[in-house]
Amino acid sequence: MKKLIILLFLSITFVQRNALANEACSRIAIINQQEFLVDPNLNRKGEGLRFYLARDEKAKELLEKYQNTSDQRLRSAIIGTSGALMLLGSTFVSGGNNKQALVIGGISTIFINFLVSKTIDNNNEKYLIEAVHEYNKRREPKIYFKSKDGEVTEPKMYLEKTWSF
Repeated sequence: MKKLIILLFLSITFVQRNALANEACSRIAIINQQEFLVDPNLNRKGEGLRFYLARDEKAKELLEKYQNTSDQRLRSAIIGTSGALMLLGSTFVSGGNNKQALVIGGISTIFINFLVSKTIDNNNEKYLIEAVHEYNKRREPKIYFKSKDGEVTEPKMYLEKTWSF
């Protein structure tokens, strides 16, 4: 049972890291027929578009809002750590009901934290899309996003985000 829990925890952590790495490296914007990484720096999402979006005050403001919202990771780290500590603590408890409660609580906490973090990240994308849209209304050169299949599109509702497990 302990080995299964540890394997499950490690696999969730590994899948989450791979999903974030694939997503961050795959977003490409096309400006003047040149490809730019939208997230060249793992610390500041959207930083690859700052040079262009800073020319428009409204777009710059929305980019700042996007980056500040995506930087708030402390809550997620605290909740994820508490879930991991619950799982770890279950290995030291000998009572059947207490041990089961800690295991279920720890797994549930980690899973819910993952879902909430992904939901916040996906909802936060609207600020980047709106920033690019505001920039494209008033400025040149236009910014377009390249999808996974190589098609160039103007952002309308969302950036293409796919998960692969």
